[in-house]
Amino acid sequence: MTEEEKLVMGPKPGVNYPLEVIYCGNCSMPLEYCEYYPEYEKCKAWLEKNLPSEFEKLKVNDTTSEGAGDEEKKRQKRGGKGIMKTKKKEEGPKQVCISRAPRGKKKSVTVVTGLSSFGIDLKVAAKFFGQKFACGSSVTGDDEIVIQGDVKDDLFDIIPEKWPEIDDDLIEDLGDQKR
Repeated sequence: MTEEEKLVMGPKPGVNYPLEVIYCGNCSMPLEYCEYYPEYEKCKAWLEKNLPSEFEKLKVNDTTSEGAGDEEKKRQKRGGKGIMKTKKKEEGPKQVCISRAPRGKKKSVTVVTGLSSFGIDLKVAAKFFGQKFACGSSVTGDDEIVIQGDVKDDLFDIIPEKWPEIDDDLIEDLGDQKR
């Protein structure tokens, strides 16, 4: 190719425009980029279920590249750790503990622990508590939500109402704690 042929502006001959790009339903990236996604197996399962013709093309490409080298394909690691999976703790009995801690001279905060053992997203729960009590609420530590104000008595009614899998017997009052 001469240099003039390389720098030709406009559409390329033999290509139909506009280009159609098919996106993955699992990772929402174009299909050719799915292999760089951390959960590539889920992408392949989605592709096999929803777009079998594209999955067959992918399988043909996979078999040709596997024959070229026996080494396992290494994933590209750039830009940090990617999607980190949280480790679920199954230690001890499932129980929600509610306590009150002082904050300054006359103010206090309510501390809720143990919600993550029931599979509840702590950020969602903190936002719910903040909206319900019209106060600040945040996640601190691994399994701890701090709610501004003394709302300990109201939590005994609200938690089982919002999350039915938490029974009244599984909520324990620890009383006043020092922070």
